[in-house]
Amino acid sequence: MTLTDGTYRLGPSTGRLLIKTGRAGLGRRAGHDLTIEATQWSGEAIVAVDDPDRSSVSVTVETDSLEVREGAGGLKALTDADRAEIKRTLTDKALLHTAEHPTITFRSTRITGTPLSFEITGELTIKGRTHPVTVHGKGSDAGPLHGWATVTQSAWGIKPYTAFLGALRLADDVRVEFEAARLEPADGTDLPPRAGQA
Repeated sequence: MTLTDGTYRLGPSTGRLLIKTGRAGLGRRAGHDLTIEATQWSGEAIVAVDDPDRSSVSVTVETDSLEVREGAGGLKALTDADRAEIKRTLTDKALLHTAEHPTITFRSTRITGTPLSFEITGELTIKGRTHPVTVHGKGSDAGPLHGWATVTQSAWGIKPYTAFLGALRLADDVRVEFEAARLEPADGTDLPPRAGQA
C-alpha cells in the first residue's frame, strides 16, 4: 500500500484490530492463547508523508464488540460455549467493565519514521485511565500496513483472568495488532496548515 498525503477513515471495512493474550502459571497448559477481534471500531488518520509531525491517528473501540476468534493450545479445542463465556468475562468489572466504560480510545501525540517503518506514540485510555503506549508499524508498496503494541493490563486497572485457584492465568502483557488492508479517504477534509500558514 502506497501512503499519500490526506485524511483517511479507519474501521472494520479497512482493516482488523486484534488482541492476543498469553498464558502464565503452573496450569498454563490447560488454557488457550486467545486471539480477540474488535468488531466495532472507528478512527481517523491524517497522513503527511514528508512531515510526520503533521500526521496523527485517533481510534475508538467499542468494548462490548470484542469477539474471540481463535484459541491456540489447551487440553481441548475452544468451543462456542467457551467463546461466549470468555466474552461475558471480558465485560466484568474486574476486566473491561463495559457497562461503565463503553469505549477504549487511542490518540497519537507523536509520529516518527517513514511509511515503511514508523512509530506512533500516543495516549491509550481504558477504564478511565490514560497511559502512554508506542505502536510499532511497518508498510510496503505491495501489501497492507501492519503494527503492534504491548499493553500491560494491570496498569489500566484490569485484573488478568485466573482459573484453578490461580494456577492458570492470563499473562499481564497482551499484544495489540492492527492491519490496514486499504485506506478510505475521508471526504471534505484536508491536511492542517503548516505552522505559519493561514
